[in-house]
Amino acid sequence: MKRNSRLSSVLHVILHMAERDAPMTSEELALHMHTNPVVVRRTMAGLRDAGFVRSEKGHGGGWVIAKDLATLTLRDIYNALGSPELFALGNRTENPACLVEQSVNHALDVAFLEAEALIIERLATVSLADLAADFHRRFEAFKQENKSHDL
Repeated sequence: MKRNSRLSSVLHVILHMAERDAPMTSEELALHMHTNPVVVRRTMAGLRDAGFVRSEKGHGGGWVIAKDLATLTLRDIYNALGSPELFALGNRTENPACLVEQSVNHALDVAFLEAEALIIERLATVSLADLAADFHRRFEAFKQENKSHDL
């Protein structure tokens, strides 16, 4: 079963955008997402509608971040993407009149709802500034590690 990596991809390109002091075109972002520019434009439209990014037209135009990363959470981005399904698991529905199936589905529904609420709650605690700071820590450690190899 294929995983939905859209949230991860969008967070990835937003961090690339944050490192740039200039707009990034859909073509540039598509290279980072390993997709085509049409998919980028469709995806970024949800973020634009939420006010998280904006597009600038003309020469030197492209997508730019419209909000401070410290004010954006992973949940904000998740919601802007349309709150995609978090789980690939689902209930059996072949015989809705079966009391066993009803019992199993009820237990799974409760577990799925509780797990989803926990994940969404956790997404709300992580800002994009947190991700950017983690990237910078990793980058500095990478530079230090590779500097010691050059000696």
